[in-house]
Amino acid sequence: MVFRRRVPRRSVLNTRGSCGLAGLALASCMAGPAAAAGADPAGGLGTIVVRAAPPSERILIDRKVYTLFGELQKTTGTAADILNQIPSVDVDADGNVSLRGDANVTILVDGKPSAQFSGATRGLSLQQFPAQDIERVEVMTNPPARYKAEGSAGVINIITRKTRRAGLSGNANLSLGDKRRVVAGLSANYNVGRLKLSGGITVRQDAKDRRVADSRTATDPASGAFVASRETIDEHFRRLIPLVKFGVDYDLNASQSMSYSFSHRELSGNRFFLQHDQTGAVAGPLSSLSDRHSNGHEWSVDNGQNLSFDQKLGRHGETLSLSFQRSATRERERYAYANDAIVPPGPPSFDHLRLSLDLVTTEASADLVLPFSRDRTLKLGYDFENDDNRFDNVGDTVDRVTGQPANNPNITNHFRFRQRINTAYGEYQAAVGHWTLQTGLRLEETGVSTLQVIDNVPGAYRYFRAYPSLNLDRQLSDRAKLSLSVSRRVNRPDPEALNPFTDYQDTRNLRAGNANLLPQDTWSYQLGYTSSIKALNYGLTGYYQFNRDSVTDVTKVVSADVVLATKANLPKSRSAGFEFTANGKLASKLSYSLSGNLFYTQINAAALGASGLQSTVGVNVKASLDCKPTPRDTAQISFSRTDKRLTPQGNVGAINLVNVGYKHQISPDLSMVITVSDAFDGQRFHRLIATPALRDEYNRHQVGRVAYLGLVYTFGAPKKVKPGAFEYDQ
Repeated sequence: MVFRRRVPRRSVLNTRGSCGLAGLALASCMAGPAAAAGADPAGGLGTIVVRAAPPSERILIDRKVYTLFGELQKTTGTAADILNQIPSVDVDADGNVSLRGDANVTILVDGKPSAQFSGATRGLSLQQFPAQDIERVEVMTNPPARYKAEGSAGVINIITRKTRRAGLSGNANLSLGDKRRVVAGLSANYNVGRLKLSGGITVRQDAKDRRVADSRTATDPASGAFVASRETIDEHFRRLIPLVKFGVDYDLNASQSMSYSFSHRELSGNRFFLQHDQTGAVAGPLSSLSDRHSNGHEWSVDNGQNLSFDQKLGRHGETLSLSFQRSATRERERYAYANDAIVPPGPPSFDHLRLSLDLVTTEASADLVLPFSRDRTLKLGYDFENDDNRFDNVGDTVDRVTGQPANNPNITNHFRFRQRINTAYGEYQAAVGHWTLQTGLRLEETGVSTLQVIDNVPGAYRYFRAYPSLNLDRQLSDRAKLSLSVSRRVNRPDPEALNPFTDYQDTRNLRAGNANLLPQDTWSYQLGYTSSIKALNYGLTGYYQFNRDSVTDVTKVVSADVVLATKANLPKSRSAGFEFTANGKLASKLSYSLSGNLFYTQINAAALGASGLQSTVGVNVKASLDCKPTPRDTAQISFSRTDKRLTPQGNVGAINLVNVGYKHQISPDLSMVITVSDAFDGQRFHRLIATPALRDEYNRHQVGRVAYLGLVYTFGAPKKVKPGAFEYDQ
């Protein structure tokens, strides 16, 4: 049976029928080759099909490598979208990354740290980093010694695209989305002789709407009575994000080479919200009712520079590498607030807030590779990292009589943070019988100093730790491999988490850090098996992780309608689970992929006021269908679910997402891409806090699906069509 349908000539950005369109495409693909024999004679979009292969995967002794399909597809996506396609990696609506449900992940770019992927700005940076700049992603749950020990979940290394083709090549793209969203970019490479030049510019205009509802019942510490309160926020913001990058590689001679890269990304935009607060006795009249209007502007800039030198030594493969990197993130935000008191009635009031963040990371490293034979290699290295953070918040209230602003000491805050890490490592890899062995030891000395400027509260600590790692694998057959690994990791508290200042910016939701936080210590173990049977590839990995002193959020009741959110160390926690992956073909034109993480988590929160051990079990799942009936057409439908997670005081709810995409190759050098992300409006974050003194239900909804129509033009590249993956805006 041939299944065809004409697609009406309406705007492709009308997303009401997006899921029905994907279902039609799937039916067309499953109908067999005849269904894709021709295009719609009426001149519509033609027969639409579904293709949804995940990134191709390679399994090495210490990592899994996901290669991203085709340079033509990186039109609308960001790094957050790319990571969300990878098994066991999840990215929420704010860009927060978790691996196997653990948010303590170190993100590197080309093996090096970057200020933009550190601290509180990391999520926003991932939502701005263009997907078209990414060549592949490496996931290391038990990384070798040459990588940082930071991050209990492991390391995600983003490898950027580098074209080695001689002459001039590149691509230009333009994508238009609903709500005046725009993505435009131009990238080019020029390689001649010993010289390789690369560069590009990308401009992104984004818009988002977000709604928050927070319902709370708390015990008043003064009277012992239950008090109910509710807060709602309707938030809108629009951002313009230009990015410029440049790189040069030059071979000085046959043994020496140098490279330099520079990137500059800027963000500016307006942010508005309307906040509504009410408080009263449970099942009683309201005691307070108020509105708060915010008119804000945000600006940030990220700069990164990297200089490296490589020297080939006497023997083949013997290399000395020297590198220096500096990255800086600067944020400036300003907000003007208007407050209306309704119950009890009162005159309006006005106040202002200015937020400032400066984070500078500098790093110098030396790495030596010493191959002893074809299957035995020793790697040695030294690394020095310096992190400087400056946080400055200034608030004022407008005097009702004079109209002049007066400093508000409950908001004004200046905090300084410096961290220095000295590292030496050794790593050895060799073949031992039927096994391949990789073992190493990383020695890190960490020194931290802090200063709360307003109250002149200094802080400092220093510690030294050894971080061993072991990776083993054995090729059981041409199709099967067994792997085993163990490592010790650390999570250092974020700088802001160490700031003891109590912030009264939101008078009902106070925030404060904890200067006494300890670094988390983690031991991680895993055993994996991968194999293939005809067209089916599958893998299963069991893992276990034990943590001490993990940093967690704690919420305390201050008064009838005020709570304080702070940080504390959780004495012990454990997690275990099984990862599974499978991909193959259902028909000659239809393939599928399935991955998931069946997890178990146990925490001991007795020291935080909870009763004994608590545990939870859940499953995170990613699934997709993929069909390519002709060389010119590909399409995709994919589903992901992040299951409910346990917290020391409650839990975080599940999130379900469905994405749809379609690509048509108009000519060998021009393609069209349509993507619809979050087709069923599933970006809803739910958090429950349940203690004897407090029950708090927090819901945040990222409103609406996002649709893009894009064109990509390539030049200087081979004129052949490649299959493509889709990147979705979250």
